[in-house]
Amino acid sequence: MYIIKNLKSFFVAYFLVFGLIGPSYSIDMAPSDVLLNVATKCVNQSAKNYCTACVSPRSDSNCDIANICSKTIDVWSENEQFVAIREAKMCGCSKDFVHGLAMPRVPITGVEDPRRKEEIWKFAWKAAQEQIKTGSIALAVNPKTHRSQNQLHIHLARLDPKAMPKFSQYPHAYVDDLTRVWAVADHIASKSGLVDYGVLVIQSSPAQYMVLVTPESTEREFIIWSCE
Repeated sequence: MYIIKNLKSFFVAYFLVFGLIGPSYSIDMAPSDVLLNVATKCVNQSAKNYCTACVSPRSDSNCDIANICSKTIDVWSENEQFVAIREAKMCGCSKDFVHGLAMPRVPITGVEDPRRKEEIWKFAWKAAQEQIKTGSIALAVNPKTHRSQNQLHIHLARLDPKAMPKFSQYPHAYVDDLTRVWAVADHIASKSGLVDYGVLVIQSSPAQYMVLVTPESTEREFIIWSCE
């Protein structure tokens, strides 16, 4: 997500991009903790007080707002460590637009958090493959200074073809699999003198992936992030 620079923009982004607070669900939390709540409180429907503790219930739940796209989540994939969901941005868009989020199911703030797991990249890629043709998949995570949420989330979206010529402008490397993305990104960032950075992952060939690092928003720079 991106930094919200003024109060008006904040509320527009909060209600239109996230659209996660239903009229009958009053949950006391900071706006920056919405995705943390989703990742930790909204996946397991059998949890106690699920409908009132979860800010955006699953669309397949029995909660009162389960039929409202912008106030619910569709779970694309889940395991004990991670969950992949439909982003609220997809509501009202055509089927050609795909935007999901892959998140850890425990509190992990973002790129800077040493608790982040390498396994999330393989999980995210597999979840994206179920929604997007492999050659068009882009996985993007924003720097701390370009996000509004304090829960690590990898954007699952289509690569913007117009962004491809930009690749040479940013430091990047190639890996044979997705088990070393954080390690490689850390190495690239260190060599480039970057303390805060975002990561983009795409498939560069059938047996290779490109890991690109930038201080800018990878969501804004490289992926089709909106249907507008």
